[in-house]
Amino acid sequence: MAEEMIRIENVTFEYNSLGGDNRLLAIKDINISVEKGEHLVILGHNGSGKSTLAKLMNGLLLPTKGDVYVNDMNTKDEDKIWQIRETAGMVFQNPDNQLVATIVEEDVAFGPENLGVPPEEIRKRVDEALEIVEMTEYKKHAPHLLSGGQKQRVAIAGILAMKPECIILDEPTAMLDPNGRKEIINTIKKLNKEEHKTIVHITHYMDEAVEADRILVMEKGKIVMEGTPREVFSQVERVKKLGLDVPQVTELAYELKKEGINIDSNILTVEELVKAL
Repeated sequence: MAEEMIRIENVTFEYNSLGGDNRLLAIKDINISVEKGEHLVILGHNGSGKSTLAKLMNGLLLPTKGDVYVNDMNTKDEDKIWQIRETAGMVFQNPDNQLVATIVEEDVAFGPENLGVPPEEIRKRVDEALEIVEMTEYKKHAPHLLSGGQKQRVAIAGILAMKPECIILDEPTAMLDPNGRKEIINTIKKLNKEEHKTIVHITHYMDEAVEADRILVMEKGKIVMEGTPREVFSQVERVKKLGLDVPQVTELAYELKKEGINIDSNILTVEELVKAL
C-alpha cells in the first residue's frame, strides 16, 4: 500500500455570503487520496471548486463537513497547522503576491527565517532551492526586475527552502506568457521526478496535465472524471462537454479518426502522433 500524503474524506465546503443565509456550496462530498511522490493534476474551469480544494489541502480553509489529513495530521487540529503548512507548501497564481523582499535570496530565506531555522542552515537551503529552480545567478537581483516565469520560480524556491514534502500549485502559470509557462512546467517535472516531491497541480491548461500520473476533473464542486492522462483525454467528447479542451495533438488525432483515418484516439504527444501516422 503506497503511503498517503493527503487524504480528503467526505469533504464539503460552503462559503458564507456576507449577511444573510445564502451559502455558496463550493465542494460537495469529495473523497480523494494523494499518494506520496505522486504528480496529480486537478482540472476544471473557473468556479469548478479546484482552487477551494487547493486551499483545503493545506489548511487555508477548513471543511464545513468531513476531514482533510496532511501526512495524517487533521487540518482542523490547531496545534498542527504550522506543521501542516510546512509539509504542504502552496504556490499561488500571482507571483507578485508571494514575493516579499527586495533581493531574490532574501525572499527565498523569508520562510525558513520565520520557521526559526539557524542562519547557516538557511544559507544552505536558499542555495539549494535556487539551484533546483535554476535561478542561482539571479540571487542578488531585485525580484521586481525579473520576468513572470522567473518570479514564479523564485516563489517556488521560497517554498522549497521550507523543505515541504508536498507542493500544491494553484494555477501557477495563469499569469505567465508561453515561455514562463514552459519554465514552470519544467520546474514542476523536476521537483517531482528528481526531488521526489508530491505535486498537486491545479490548472485549466490541458497540455500541462499530460505529464501527470493522474488527473482529476472537477465540475460544480464534484470530481466527475479520474484517471491517467490517457484515460481522461481519450474521452474527447466528454471532456468537451465539461467545457474543457483536450491537448491539441489528442484533438487532431480525434478529428483524423472522425474523418475515417485509422488512428489511435489516445495520443498525447506530437511524437506519438508522428509515429501513428
